[in-house]
Amino acid sequence: MEAQEKSTLLQQESVGEKKHNKHIFSNNKKSLEIYRKSMKKAIKTIGNHLQGRNTPFTGTGISTIKSRIDAIHLENNSSGKSLDFVLEELKDIYLNDCIHFHDPKYIAHLNCPILTPTLVAEAFVSSLNSSMDTYDQSTGGTFIELKLIDWTIEKLGYPKNADGIFTSGGTQSNMMGLLLARDHYIKKHYGIDPKMDGLPPEASKFRVLCSEVSHFSLKKNLSLLGLGQNAVIPVAVDTDFKMNINALKKVIQQQKDLGNIPIAIVGTAGTTDFGSIDPLTEIASIAHQNDIWFHVDAAYGGGLLISEQYKGKLEGIELSDSVTIDYHKTFYQPVSSSGFFMRNKSFVDYIKYHADYLNSKEQEDEGIPNMVKKSIQTTRRFDALKLWFTLRMIGTEGLSTYIEKAMDNALFTADVLRNRNDFEIIHQPEISTVVFRYTPFQENGASYCALNSHIRKAIFNEGKAIITSTKVYNEVFLKFTLLNPLTTRKDLEEVIALIVHHGQEYSLKN
Repeated sequence: MEAQEKSTLLQQESVGEKKHNKHIFSNNKKSLEIYRKSMKKAIKTIGNHLQGRNTPFTGTGISTIKSRIDAIHLENNSSGKSLDFVLEELKDIYLNDCIHFHDPKYIAHLNCPILTPTLVAEAFVSSLNSSMDTYDQSTGGTFIELKLIDWTIEKLGYPKNADGIFTSGGTQSNMMGLLLARDHYIKKHYGIDPKMDGLPPEASKFRVLCSEVSHFSLKKNLSLLGLGQNAVIPVAVDTDFKMNINALKKVIQQQKDLGNIPIAIVGTAGTTDFGSIDPLTEIASIAHQNDIWFHVDAAYGGGLLISEQYKGKLEGIELSDSVTIDYHKTFYQPVSSSGFFMRNKSFVDYIKYHADYLNSKEQEDEGIPNMVKKSIQTTRRFDALKLWFTLRMIGTEGLSTYIEKAMDNALFTADVLRNRNDFEIIHQPEISTVVFRYTPFQENGASYCALNSHIRKAIFNEGKAIITSTKVYNEVFLKFTLLNPLTTRKDLEEVIALIVHHGQEYSLKN
């Protein structure tokens, strides 16, 4: 290559590098200035958007939203666009029509409004990008997470020898509970290490018992753990949709008579549909008598632990072998922020693995707290920082008032619906969900499925509120999931009025 050509090529490479390197976040003055300006524009865009919307949804159709994104060709963008261009584009393809969980009339799923301190924490979590798998990737972050684990363990009433880890959500936490239950049983009764030797032939007979309204993740996880969805044995619930203790005793005996092996019972502290809390103390006693692992899925109800008024609802959780808690539900944290806790830290042995480049045995002997040994994830975000900011800035007393307000709203809604003759409510709220249906005509054998399905869809498509539906005994019911402490009684009355409006509209047409 001629010297002149080589010089031109080097100049072109230098220009290209400078153009694209400006996007690399670093500690130099220019990079930090770009960061400040970019974040300022992002915050302004979000602020303008929030001020410009007063409904949880716009009602824009799914085909319209999809077509906007389909029209964008990523390969035609080799040189990149400016931030201003991308922000304007984002308004059109996402921001304008995104669902607002913080809107007081969003009462559909277990999505909480988030706290401002957590948004500040998110800036640090994303910008510094600590990875929580090892101490040399997180330093102080490790000890912040450990402090919050100890704090939660104390709230649970677990012994000092307990342990835990932050996870991506309830599904992962439930998987860890079932994994420990499976491997603990195998190690105890067959004397083999399932990590090394796999499952014994008898594993095909392993069974996990849970209420018939427990979370679907149990079936999903048992499939992933090699036991199959059929290993889940549902236990009947009572009229309050809580696990029936007599039914539990019968199911255990039935499974043993069939030659199957019950290895775990899962009690739910806050079912997704009803918020019902199983009788945890009684389940713990039965589990102990039968030498069965007791896991509690408190993904929803875990927030009651910090409420002086309501923590008694979780009595018996301290007797469990493991627990799931979702901070991104009743602790008002952004997704994702969840935790898994085990009664005895020795149970970590069923999970941990030593990799010389990450958490060598020498480091463990030195007492270096590498968190990867407790997690089924390797790379893991510093999500604990969000809860840290919350507790430091709001405190447990302040935080508990939010879920208590949501629970008050649920009781108010139940009273309103129960005192009307055009609604049917089928349970007394335990936490903050209300399951009911619109029943304007009282005819024997009448089905209200089509009517209530229409109501849910019509309200969503209108965008003024968002509710959801579920099925109870194969019939469609509507559901309010109340988590927003800013939702007022007036908001709830207006949503009920929307239900009646769309219900009457449907009845006139049919």
